[in-house]
Formats: sequence, C-alpha cells, structure tokens
Amino acid sequence: MHNDVTRRTFLGTISAGAAGVLTGGLPKLLAAIPEAIGSMSMSKSKTFLLGGDLLVNRLGFGAMRLTGEGIWGWPSDRENAKKVLRRAVELGVNFIDTADAYGPETNELLIAEALYPYPKGLIIATKGGNTRPSPGQWVPDGRPEYLAQAVDKSLKRLKLERIDLWQLHRIDHKVLVEESLGAIKKAQDAGKIRHVGLSEVTVAEIEQAKKVVPIVSIQNRYNITDRESEAALNYCQKEKMGFIPWAPIGGGGTRSLSKAGNALEVEAKRYNVSVVQLALAWLLQKAPVMLPIPGTANIAHLEENMAAEKLQLSADEWKRIEDLARES
Repeated sequence: MHNDVTRRTFLGTISAGAAGVLTGGLPKLLAAIPEAIGSMSMSKSKTFLLGGDLLVNRLGFGAMRLTGEGIWGWPSDRENAKKVLRRAVELGVNFIDTADAYGPETNELLIAEALYPYPKGLIIATKGGNTRPSPGQWVPDGRPEYLAQAVDKSLKRLKLERIDLWQLHRIDHKVLVEESLGAIKKAQDAGKIRHVGLSEVTVAEIEQAKKVVPIVSIQNRYNITDRESEAALNYCQKEKMGFIPWAPIGGGGTRSLSKAGNALEVEAKRYNVSVVQLALAWLLQKAPVMLPIPGTANIAHLEENMAAEKLQLSADEWKRIEDLARES
C-alpha cells in the first residue's frame, strides 16, 4: 500500500537519524519531515478549540517531570529543564500542563524562567487543590479560602495576569464541591481565570461541577492499555470538552509503555517506530477532543514524542493495535 511505504520511509528516516540527534543533526532530520510525509492524509485535526476560544495544538507537553526526584524540588539539571521547555515550543507545542503541587511550586517558577515573556498563543494550564506536605504525599485541599489563595500564587509564579486553564487537581471529599468551585467561579468572574477544568473525576462529578461553573476540560489517567476513564472520555466527546489524558504513555515504573516486553512491540516494529510513538498516535486518532501531554526531561525523547504526530494509521491498523492492547 502506498501510504504504508511512505510511512515506513518517513519513520525509517527518523530511526536512522537517531544518532544524528545526539550529534546536532536534528535540524536536518526535522527539515526532512514534511517531504517524507507529503502524501499522507491526516484523518484528525491537529488542533482543538478549547473552551471555544483557545486554539490548542493537540499534542502538548506535561511539565511534571521537570522537577526533582519524586516530583519534589528543583530538577537536578535546571538549565537542561529550561532547554526542554524551549525546545517543546520550537517543535510546535502551545499547550503546557503544570500544577502548583509539582515541586511544589518549582515547576511553575521554572516555566516562567524558561519562557517568559511568553510567545503569542502559548497556553499554560495549571492546577491547584492537591497539596504536598512532603515527598510522596498528595493531600487534597478544597477549602474555598485555600483555592482562592492558590490561584493568586500561581498567577504570581507564572507571571500571568490570567490563567487560560485552571484545573481542580483533585476533588476534596471533605468539602462540598460546590463550595470549592464557588471560589474558582469568583476568581473567574474577577478575570483571574479564563477557563476551568477538572482532574480525576467521574461523569457524575463533572455534571455536578457544571452546575457551579462552566467546565471545558477533563484530565484523567488514560492510555492505550489503561482505559478506566472511557466513560469520561465519551462524555467529553459528546459535550465537545477537551480530554487531557495524564500518563498517556503509561507513566513511570511497571506501567510505562516503554518497558521491555510490551505487547505492542511487534506492532511498533512493523512501522519502524517506538511503542511510545505508536501509543501517542493511537491516542490522537482515538478522539478529536484528545489532548495528550507526554512529559520528559530529555530533549531526544521530547523530539521522539512529537514525531508521533506524523504517524497516520488506517482504520484497520488502528483497530488491530487497539485489540492487541486490550489483550495485553
């Protein structure tokens, strides 16, 4: 099939150029991409209109990994972390996801250090309401007074006058969600927040939240081998809300899709790509509201992730990969 040959040629170019990436050959490699994929048609739009007014390039960047070990403190190589952020923007990322709990605080500060003054069209989405008393601890705090303060502090750290997308990191079940989001509605009315999103919620919780404030996006754990949030994704599709899958390539440890022995390895080799690239391409074709945010502290991995946007699977290929992942 002609498209298959084109795809293999393109991805073979990327694979063959991997050594060049490490020796400064990446610009030439990237420059060859448009020519290599010229005859490939995209079945899904590469952009999504978040909240009706924010044009998002669908493959974004999750900044959480640009912290110290255990998502605590500053990254060991701060200058490299800033280079990763700048490279992400160079590669077309205009949606960066962070949270006040990453570090805590250091992740937001790092983004401002690396990218302020921000390029036009760059959307920084942050989260609040999940505190970090110590490494390894995540404690929801949905008190209205705490959330109001969290919004103000994120604005200051990010050097923003308004946060384009502020997300409730976790619902605090010790506080009525109406009270938590009531404080966020006030911040929105005051011009501090443009749009509001939620993280790790059920469909019922989304509908409950929407009675207080308009919700434009949901950020739940989701990837090709972990689809517990399928109902939330389907809801987002129906309502034309953005769905931001965290851990889109499995996260760390045993869940990582990059670990050896993954059931998708054979399929990835068929297209001369990595399992990670295959998983990201699958996500992008899963739903037009899907906004994956793969994160990394490594520039070569970042470039590999972004190249996944170019891989186009036919309907039959996509289904075969989905079925294989379900069986794994």
